Amino acid sequence: MDPVGEGWAHTQIRYYIYAFLYVIFAVDAISPLPWARSSPRRVRAGTLIEMFVFLGFLAVGLLYAWKKGVLEWT
Repeated sequence: MDPVGEGWAHTQIRYYIYAFLYVIFAVDAISPLPWARSSPRRVRAGTLIEMFVFLGFLAVGLLYAWKKGVLEWT
């Protein structure tokens, strides 16, 4: 059977950006789970500070993407 049409598919770059953002936030959302499930006796002040810094970076990244309009689906 002979091919019909072009060999290249045209895809908008924003779909790749959505996929990239999803992968980043899905992986980062799983990272705090071991910390959250640990017993309160094992959590130290340094651990709490590290986790809040980590969550702060996630919040800054989400705010940056929102401000740039990446999260708009139009």
